[in-house]
Amino acid sequence: MMLLIGSWLTGLDQGFEVVQYITLRAIFSALTALLVCLLVGPTLIRRLTAAKIGQSVRDDGPESHLVKAGTPTMGGAMIIVAVAFSTLLWSDLSVRQVWLVLFVTVGFGAIGWVDDYRKVILSNSVGLKAREKLIGQAVVAGIAVLVLYFTATERSEVELIVPFFKDVALNLGWLFIPFAFLVIVGSSNAVNLTDGLDGLAILPSVMVAAGLGLIAYLAGHALFADYLHIPNIQGAGELTVFCSALVGAGLGFLWFNTYPAQVFMGDVGALAIGAALGAVAIMVRQELVLFIMGGVFVMEAVSVILQVASFKLTGRRIFRMAPIHHHFELKGWPEPRIIVRFWIITVILVLIGLSTLKIR
Repeated sequence: MMLLIGSWLTGLDQGFEVVQYITLRAIFSALTALLVCLLVGPTLIRRLTAAKIGQSVRDDGPESHLVKAGTPTMGGAMIIVAVAFSTLLWSDLSVRQVWLVLFVTVGFGAIGWVDDYRKVILSNSVGLKAREKLIGQAVVAGIAVLVLYFTATERSEVELIVPFFKDVALNLGWLFIPFAFLVIVGSSNAVNLTDGLDGLAILPSVMVAAGLGLIAYLAGHALFADYLHIPNIQGAGELTVFCSALVGAGLGFLWFNTYPAQVFMGDVGALAIGAALGAVAIMVRQELVLFIMGGVFVMEAVSVILQVASFKLTGRRIFRMAPIHHHFELKGWPEPRIIVRFWIITVILVLIGLSTLKIR
């Protein structure tokens, strides 16, 4: 919207031409989303508290979590609203990737909202059944992936780029569809599994979003993409505005979610954020880099898979409790120590992921 207004104002004064720059719009996108969360947050928390929309705590979980019972949840809705509003305000709405990533974000957020609603409002501890949740995710991710596949105009848009190698790109062809589907769904559920401690999921999400935003900007710039030997994807630069909105909204949410949390994001936020990160990685053709930068999410998901497989096959558990952040809690680590150390690991992994752009 602001791009159109800026174009009109440029006819009156050339100084407004600055609105055309992605970098400026990305900065204002982050600030807008941050401001929306800071303004909406207190009111949302009061209303969630008044409506008694509070977090339930697992009986078999760490005893330290008992004090979290009743803390308002479903706060991730403010992230989705802030991201959508800021993106629509500052991005180029003629770019298909913008609409697709918003569709994925809102779609997965809606699935998470239904799940949270059943758990919290209807007092159904199961929420959405695994099959129901997977069907919903399959529909949303499937639509987005099919649109990306059938509207691709360049071979590079369906290639798998291998990090650290300059000329290694595998043409996936129709395999792009199931591969991209797994990336979106896997990323969504991995972030959801990570969201178990105050601020544990949101700041790594912010860091990964910032890294992907930088990659999106470079991929959308022909000269930079050619220099770095990464695919030049038309329209990818506008995803920088979306990623910046996610960064701003994430930081705004962290203001209330930092230890001890005043609000939890719930599935409505975690599923949406994870799916958004997966969708952006697909659109800029850097899925394997997402795997590196989001290593904390991968570690959390793998710990659950290993725990379940080990118990079913041998009757024994590998970890004291999964996801792995609970394992460290039961070993006696204070919650803030686990959170900050996972943040530090994410900083390192994001830097490694970004280094793959140059080390080729």
